[in-house]
Amino acid sequence: MKTLLILALCLGAVASARGDWQSEYATLLSKYVTRDGVRYSVWKKNAEDMAAIQRVVDGISADERKDLPFYLNAYNAWILHQALAKYPTSSVKDTLFTFFTSKRIKVAGQQTSFNALEKETIRSKFGDPRIHFALNCASRSCPPLNPEAFTGAKLDAQFEKLSKSFVNSEKGVRLSDDKSSAELSKIFDWYKEDFREGGPIQFINKRRTTPLPADVKIAYQDYDWALNDAK
Repeated sequence: MKTLLILALCLGAVASARGDWQSEYATLLSKYVTRDGVRYSVWKKNAEDMAAIQRVVDGISADERKDLPFYLNAYNAWILHQALAKYPTSSVKDTLFTFFTSKRIKVAGQQTSFNALEKETIRSKFGDPRIHFALNCASRSCPPLNPEAFTGAKLDAQFEKLSKSFVNSEKGVRLSDDKSSAELSKIFDWYKEDFREGGPIQFINKRRTTPLPADVKIAYQDYDWALNDAK
């Protein structure tokens, strides 16, 4: 009888973690994410909210969902957790990119890496190029972290909002004054094969207020790996 009671309590704790992490994650995003980045310094000093992000990733570790909003939230929440663990730091990136390639995170019961979660699950299974503007790698050149969690009902609208914002920003596209040349985010170079319908330029022009001319000369910006720290 005692064994059954302990088992029931354990199962209840797991179910609670699975259900509660989403609302806690949404609260943390609204509290610490700004247009300029993440308020890591303030967050790190708040013991209650440091415990909250731990509960979030514990919930993600135990959750068994396999949908795209879940994986996007899992990636971004774990990035925040790991960036906070390293803080204060000038960048999460290390010399050999082990921050992204080592199996330091757990998602839906599976030990994995940021690199594998992005490439082997999110990109390969869902095939939507807009995911590149939803994932945040805690770096300055990365598309800004969405200040709200991703949900199935709102996902398409969230994707479009983030994509449009990025391609209309200097971080996404720097168009010269005479419109003869443009420097694109390195994302459009690294992941050009993901933009299957017409390539990166067509994707950009579908969403830009000022479309790129057909004869524009394309170059790519250097990627800034400095921490997306909002002071």
